[in-house]
Amino acid sequence: MEYLKKWTGNVLLSVLILAASFGISLMIQTIFHTDTLIPTIFVLAVFLIAMTVDGYVIPILASLFSVLAVTFAFTFPYFTFDLMMPESVVSAVIMLIITILTSTLTTKVKKERKIRAEGEKEKVRANLLRAVSHDLRTPLTTIYGACSAIIDSYDQLSREQKIELLEGMKEDSEWLIRMVENLLSVTKIGGDDVKIVKTPTVIEELLDTVLVKFSKQYPEQEVSIEMSEEFITAPMDAVLIQQVLLNLLENAARHAKGMTELKICVTTENNRVIFEVMDDGCGIPKEQLHHLFTGYLTGTRADSRKSNMGIGLSVCAAIVKAHGGSITAANRHGGGAIFRFDLAMEEQ
Repeated sequence: MEYLKKWTGNVLLSVLILAASFGISLMIQTIFHTDTLIPTIFVLAVFLIAMTVDGYVIPILASLFSVLAVTFAFTFPYFTFDLMMPESVVSAVIMLIITILTSTLTTKVKKERKIRAEGEKEKVRANLLRAVSHDLRTPLTTIYGACSAIIDSYDQLSREQKIELLEGMKEDSEWLIRMVENLLSVTKIGGDDVKIVKTPTVIEELLDTVLVKFSKQYPEQEVSIEMSEEFITAPMDAVLIQQVLLNLLENAARHAKGMTELKICVTTENNRVIFEVMDDGCGIPKEQLHHLFTGYLTGTRADSRKSNMGIGLSVCAAIVKAHGGSITAANRHGGGAIFRFDLAMEEQ
């Protein structure tokens, strides 16, 4: 089905280019009373078709049509076919050569782009695997160590010590759950055949759901909401956008040292809804600003602001990009960081 759709699109594009060339040629013939430039126009049309469509079949058919059109409508005697005329033979040979050379070059360039894109995908997969392996090892080791301590020294441990170990296991388990949710989000949007299914979503309801989920993890952290309008809707996959906002809020809650205020600001501009998650904490190191969303940074979870710039922000960037939006990060003038992303308010 996808191949048929693409092939049909190539045919329609080729017909449109040839029709435009035929119309321009008629106009030149009528206004300037000359046929000299007409073969050049059709050569250009064949070149454009060979550059834009895939394969050789459609460009070759377009070149044959061009020869017939020039011979029939723009070569004296008009409205007759004389394919043995020297002009027709030379035009046919030239157009076929241009078609084959251009199609070959275009096919080669597209193959090289595909190979390069596959290489980038493999690089991202390798970086993701390294980041996940590194990030999963620490909490799993901690959980294993705590379990072993409780089993081996159950009678020697006090109630407070057991609770402390169990709380540590609970925190690391919650972190692992969030990591798995991020990985599932990447899987959902990472496949070539997967399309984001968008439904109109009321932003206020979206934020309510995010705050409920966030408060369960960080009950003591208050989040203020500021919206430019009372009722804003936008088409989106609400679950994925919730994941973006949760990642950004958790990023601030865990790593914005000295933070006293955490806020989500929602505005509209040029038919787009803009989300801003801002805090007044320690900010982001300048050396990290340009690499937050492009790769998986190394470091342990205890490395302050740097550690969270791994899979979490990569997931955010992938989700926002899949929705046709953009995401950026910057340090605030008065201290702290601000993460901003935008979505279209209408289906594109």
